[in-house]
Amino acid sequence: MKKLLSMILLLTLSAMLLAGCGDKKAADPTPAPTEAATPTTAPTDAPTDAPTETPTPEPYKPVDINAAVLKGPTAIGMVKLMSEAEAGTAKNNYTFTVAGTADEITASIIKGDIPVAAVPCNLAATLYNKTNGGVTVCAVNTLGVLYIVDTGDSVQTVADLKGKTIYATGAGTTPEYTLRYLLTSAGIDPDKDVTITFLSEASEAAARIAAAGDEEIIAMLPQPYVTTVQMKMPELRVALDVTAEWNKLNESTVVTGVIVANTAWLNANREAFNVFLDEYRASTSFAVESVDAAADLVEHFDIFKAAVAKKAIPQCNIVCYTGEDMKKAVSAYLQILFDANPKAVGGAMPGEDFYYIP
Repeated sequence: MKKLLSMILLLTLSAMLLAGCGDKKAADPTPAPTEAATPTTAPTDAPTDAPTETPTPEPYKPVDINAAVLKGPTAIGMVKLMSEAEAGTAKNNYTFTVAGTADEITASIIKGDIPVAAVPCNLAATLYNKTNGGVTVCAVNTLGVLYIVDTGDSVQTVADLKGKTIYATGAGTTPEYTLRYLLTSAGIDPDKDVTITFLSEASEAAARIAAAGDEEIIAMLPQPYVTTVQMKMPELRVALDVTAEWNKLNESTVVTGVIVANTAWLNANREAFNVFLDEYRASTSFAVESVDAAADLVEHFDIFKAAVAKKAIPQCNIVCYTGEDMKKAVSAYLQILFDANPKAVGGAMPGEDFYYIP
């Protein structure tokens, strides 16, 4: 009997153990296999190209350029570049001519022997018309520099010039036509009501004033000749600022001088000319900002004495307008001259190709 009970108990315990094992297997099912991740991009079969190397630009090659300026404000604005050319540090190989009058260089500009020059604004338009576009205007280098001076006190307004003799320079160029416009606007006939005596150079007019003695002399002079005479004759009076009188009549301003280029040469040498423009712009800035140093160079190149230049440069209106600014100033000034007298600009207003827009 005891053996029977012992066996029953043993079988019961075994059954309980087997049941426990079965429950554990049911609670821990085998997890489902994980699917392989799909690649987001297809592999590239072609090999990656090697990086492209930027070619090294060839160094700029200097160009031989003959350039001319007139003895006056246009030369002052160029002295730094003239000094660099002399020292061999300029980017082009420049040979400079300092002329007393525009007539000395006009033929050479047309032929291209002097492809770059500073000339009166209206002369640039006249040459353009005369050569059917053979000359291009590229920059404004000088605004108003003209003054009416006298050795007395009879001239207070433009109207006071009626009946007077006026010594002047620049026959056929900007000074003459600017003076004629002002006289006409004041009701004065330039050919009947005044006597305009044109001299070859401003230095000749300055000498005429200095030798006047007690005689009253009236003249229209540009800077720095005004300063030159005043240093010898302190009593010489600036009666009228021509630019100020012009501005009373117009919104535009007087454009005295411009940089021109022979068109055929320009079209063949644009890179070299643009280099020149950059160097010239720096030269004009130097003249305006470093007056003492610029004055020393002015004397070095035998343009004016340094003492004269130091006093005159602030009144010389030296600038460097290019592109659209140049075009706006030049076209407005020429239009006024043309409306007053078409002959002043060569008979017709220049076309769009007259203006160099880099």
